[in-house]
Amino acid sequence: MNAQRRKEIAKAIALIEDAIAILDSVAEEEREAYDNLPESLQYSERGERMEECAEAIEYVSSELTDQIDSLNDAIE
Repeated sequence: MNAQRRKEIAKAIALIEDAIAILDSVAEEEREAYDNLPESLQYSERGERMEECAEAIEYVSSELTDQIDSLNDAIE
């Protein structure tokens, strides 16, 4: 792979890292909102949905991190 393509991938990695930071922040905020619900509401449909959303966002963040590792392997 030539230097120009490596630079382009490095730019993409930086953008993905920015996206991960945003996703992590949103997931943390959703977790905090869930944790601040009264216990009776945590077990409601709304509370369960909040927890599911936080988990889904965390999963995507983790998957993106794995993909960054793959991209870094590709440009080495």
